Amino acid sequence: MTRTLYLFGSAAPPLFDIAWVAEAAQARGWDVCLGLTPAAAEWVAGSVDGLSALTGHPVRSRHRRPGEPDVWPEPDAILFAPATFNTVNALALGLTDRFVVGVAAEAIGKGVPMAVMPCVNTALARHPQFDQSLATLHNAGVRTLFGEHGFAPNAPGEDVVEGFPWETALAAADALVSTPHV
Repeated sequence: MTRTLYLFGSAAPPLFDIAWVAEAAQARGWDVCLGLTPAAAEWVAGSVDGLSALTGHPVRSRHRRPGEPDVWPEPDAILFAPATFNTVNALALGLTDRFVVGVAAEAIGKGVPMAVMPCVNTALARHPQFDQSLATLHNAGVRTLFGEHGFAPNAPGEDVVEGFPWETALAAADALVSTPHV
């Protein structure tokens, strides 16, 4: 594998597909490093050892302590999916108290290609900050995979596991390293 993908996820139902997504990314030639929000890490706590074995890298959900080595290779691209309402807004606003949001925010400044696929319901998608956050990320060079170009929001209370457009997300990750995004 010659390309490194940071696969980041938030606590949304499609997260339960993350092992399959990591395998699919590996089949596309990616070396996958899996990072999770703290809530997402709790959701898959029983699978973390298996996910680490699958990727060959520790699953991370917290900032490293001073003096700890960085155990991941540098990324060629970042795919943040699923990204919750909170995560999308935190990333756009630069609120970096969560490891994966901090890494993603810094990656924007470093020019690391990134795609973000939100997973929100229709009520949250109508919140005025959400559109502003998507626009902020897009204007910063992040590919936002939402609506007709990615995830279509579901009704409040509807869990979306099946039907999450993982193939679209993986194709976007591939495209990040083959074509520049403006």
